[in-house]
Amino acid sequence: MTHARTSKPYRPASVSILKSHSIFSTHQRQRVNNHLSSVLAAEAPQRPTMSPEKQETATAAVRVLGRWPSPFVIRVLIALRLKGVEYELVEEAMGNRSELLLASNPVHRKIPVLLHHGRAVSESLIIVQYVDEVWASQGPAILPADPHARAAERFWSQYVDDKFPTAIRVLRGKVAGDKDEAAAQVAAALEHLEEALVQCGRGKGYFGGDSLGYLDIALGSHVGWVRAVERMAQVCLLDEAKLPNLAAWADRFCAHPAVPDVMPHTDRFVEFSINNDGVPKAAHTNSK
Repeated sequence: MTHARTSKPYRPASVSILKSHSIFSTHQRQRVNNHLSSVLAAEAPQRPTMSPEKQETATAAVRVLGRWPSPFVIRVLIALRLKGVEYELVEEAMGNRSELLLASNPVHRKIPVLLHHGRAVSESLIIVQYVDEVWASQGPAILPADPHARAAERFWSQYVDDKFPTAIRVLRGKVAGDKDEAAAQVAAALEHLEEALVQCGRGKGYFGGDSLGYLDIALGSHVGWVRAVERMAQVCLLDEAKLPNLAAWADRFCAHPAVPDVMPHTDRFVEFSINNDGVPKAAHTNSK
């Protein structure tokens, strides 16, 4: 028969062993007991302590506050993966802003927020630029080196954020609005971006040329929802006949190694919308 052995926490032996010996005076007994206490404490196993720096890395040097369905969160995660940066995604509950989020982004109170060694960076496009600058020596550059090319990608990225988010929420049925007008707005924006792909990409596979760039991440983060609302609202937006370059780019983007793990298949977006969107509300957002 075998017997399990359980370990018990270390406890120092009693140090008042001289209490009953009247041969020693009270003062002498106290001095001896104090000495024994110090000896036993020195021999006791010490619990390792952790420096403040190691305590920080024990949680995560890089954390992202957000939710996986948000295109703004998705673009931050793609940028980090593109640079090979390890991170922790801290999921924010639906409809309930955490104390950490409110403390990290007290002005806009929105996701995503990047926490780098505890220091907060807000707004998704700003975070992508921050990632590119801080980890400049890792992975491909996200923003182009040429000032004009960099300005062009920033312009079109802002254009994406002006035209897509609210229209996609209308097509999802998340916010009230005219779905035909929303579809027309997205379709017109995609036509402009078809031309921008040729200009910015210079005939190569991505807006950034040979690799994913700033505008690829800004627009690509919406592709999952664009494909989802095509199915849900019965509209055709990424039309291969009208937008051959952009349709091929979308397939290339979704297949890039930095993308699939953070932007799931269309089915999951549709399922999320069905389960969470509910009755349409007035347009508002808690992410950017």
